[in-house]
Amino acid sequence: MSFLCLIEIELHFPQGGSLKGKRKEILSLKEQLRRRFGAAVAETEHHELWQRATLTAALVAREARGVEDTAAALERHVLARFGDGVRCEWGVRSAEEVLG
Repeated sequence: MSFLCLIEIELHFPQGGSLKGKRKEILSLKEQLRRRFGAAVAETEHHELWQRATLTAALVAREARGVEDTAAALERHVLARFGDGVRCEWGVRSAEEVLG
């Protein structure tokens, strides 16, 4: 059986002054999450706001504990990089639950 985790990451850039600056930060973060955690990542909300972004990341593993550990490490990484301007929510489901 396999397990999947969706992680919603809300970011706030209080010092952000442009969409170009925000997009540079988002692109860098997305690439780090892909490389470091094997996450599939997309910007899912607030595309045209320069101080906010919402990313959704997906992780998959054979065991629930493995995907939970990776999700927790990913969350710690994002918090370390962006501090108080971050809110993460995530949940784990078995492939059987998702696919029915």
